[in-house]
Amino acid sequence: MPRSVRLRRLLMALLLTCAVLVGATACGSDGDSGASSSPASPTGTSSAEAQKFAKTRFVTNAGLAAGATYQWVVKPYRAGRFKKGADGRTFALVRAGLAGGFAYNRLKAASENAKGDPLLSKAVAPLSAGIASLKGLATKLRNGEAGDGDIGAFESVINSVKDAGKSAGAEVKDKVPSTSQLGG
Repeated sequence: MPRSVRLRRLLMALLLTCAVLVGATACGSDGDSGASSSPASPTGTSSAEAQKFAKTRFVTNAGLAAGATYQWVVKPYRAGRFKKGADGRTFALVRAGLAGGFAYNRLKAASENAKGDPLLSKAVAPLSAGIASLKGLATKLRNGEAGDGDIGAFESVINSVKDAGKSAGAEVKDKVPSTSQLGG
């Protein structure tokens, strides 16, 4: 069998596997069972501790979103990895699509976490429309249809969330998630 046919089959298998993982992750994230879902405010804690936990969860989720966006969307885009004919383009696009979906999910979680702290809630509330606007961007990235404006929108929302956190006393630092975290 020619090498190009084997390579095409391998890439198709990889793409299908990623699609199944993304679908399974999206379907399973709202479930009520499992250790990953935690209550909005921990039981047996004071309101001050609950606010501290809200800030901590916000910083963690926003940091993961920022790290994934920079590492697997912005950096490869600036390096030209998404252009037609670029080496590793398909893999870079699939990974960017996964990172975009992951970042959107973590930004939504960070927005929910911010509701547990009054100051953080006021700072993040105006950003909910920007976060919602990123919903379809993962698909655009995966299909190779994202342009300068889309990447700029992603960066802008991430920077706005980081600035809002900083103004509320919850500084967000980029945390690059592992590839396995992107897939589920």
